[in-house]
Amino acid sequence: MTFFSKWLRLVATVAAGLIPLLARAGEKAPNLLYILADDLGRGDYSAFGTADVRTPHIDRLVREGMECVNFRANSCVCSPTRAALLTGCYPDRVGVPGVIRGEQPANSWGWLSAKAVLLPRVLHGAGYHSALVGKWHLGLSAPNTPNERGFDFFKGFLGDMMDDYWTHLRNGRNLMRENTAVIEPEGHATDLFTRWACEYLESRAGREDPFFLYLAYNAPHDPIQPPPQWLEKVRGREPGISVKRAALVALIEHMDAGVGAVLEKLDALGLAQNTLVVFTSDNGGVLSLGANNGPWRGAKQQMYEGGLRVPCVARWPGRIAPGSRTEQSLLTMDLFATACEVAGVEPPAGIDGRSFLSTLRGSGGVVPGRAEYYVRREGGAAYGGKTIEALREGDWKLLQNSPFAPLELYNLREDPLETRDVAGKEKAVFERMSAALRVHVQRGGVVPWQPADGGAH
Repeated sequence: MTFFSKWLRLVATVAAGLIPLLARAGEKAPNLLYILADDLGRGDYSAFGTADVRTPHIDRLVREGMECVNFRANSCVCSPTRAALLTGCYPDRVGVPGVIRGEQPANSWGWLSAKAVLLPRVLHGAGYHSALVGKWHLGLSAPNTPNERGFDFFKGFLGDMMDDYWTHLRNGRNLMRENTAVIEPEGHATDLFTRWACEYLESRAGREDPFFLYLAYNAPHDPIQPPPQWLEKVRGREPGISVKRAALVALIEHMDAGVGAVLEKLDALGLAQNTLVVFTSDNGGVLSLGANNGPWRGAKQQMYEGGLRVPCVARWPGRIAPGSRTEQSLLTMDLFATACEVAGVEPPAGIDGRSFLSTLRGSGGVVPGRAEYYVRREGGAAYGGKTIEALREGDWKLLQNSPFAPLELYNLREDPLETRDVAGKEKAVFERMSAALRVHVQRGGVVPWQPADGGAH
């Protein structure tokens, strides 16, 4: 570490200690900007070292902030992770163990609990204005729409996935909304979400009350439909790239440009210095679509590390040391408690997430050791409406990647790529963790994951 980087880290640490004093002196409360990609693989940004993708704006966040290199999504699929981010809880404890498909009630595996308190509602107590731009995926109708669950402003897509990035339809149905109004915008969804996020930031410039903006892209989720000019740029630059990989890289790079536009808007409006920006993904990438999950085994929909490990970087000028990184094991639900601490509000009692603000500040604090539980419920012949789970305790990870397969046990320190199942060898560890996993499953089973009327949601 150079003298200059040591000096920057010292300045950031000192500044972090001054934040409470400044707040008491009447300084404006910090803004929060959480950016969530959809199905972005752990290795699919250039700062990771991947040569065929160029993401200068995600890389900028890495350069100017802290990279969380052991960050995992709360689930290997969309809805549960989004529920964890917005509630600070393990997803099955708020009724979302699986993917919510509101337009397909017979194949929907979650229902956001009315008892769950979402982050925007908690932040209201500190005077925050909250907005969601982009993908919601936690319900299509009352009472589980963004405005009903605490967001002051919503402009985006209610559903799970779009059938087309330009038509924005899902099974022929328009799920685009501005608050509760149906809208029919024209353009690529990534461009729309970027523009709407920038417009929201413009609307908050100069206001005394702080904001929480949750920008949830649907890229690079399939269908893989980058704008033609972005695809041509990748093909021209990477002559040996496969057709499949080229399209995914182009879609990722197009999203990265959107992230850049939002960061530039923060700069232009003078908001960057007082805004904590976090960028992450809801689960690992889809290998069959050309994703790069790094060296780890597995992908989206799987309980192996490739399905759970995701990029995460946080930037807060003057508070987080630039170019820093943490090895701390963190989960998506920890972003909830972290936001609460930044805003100076108490999180709801009984949440599972823990703030890692002290880690971000570089002040020496770490999230205490804990077991980490992962869950996914799904239908179809491969799952039959049952769940798959994983439990991680220190170096040990117990998982069941199919409800019809035996439990597997791995030592991640000795075998980070999960190649050697030692369930039959480490019987004491296996029995102890199996019992602990059953307790987690029982706790989740207390919360209904279907609406009482069985209708669309």
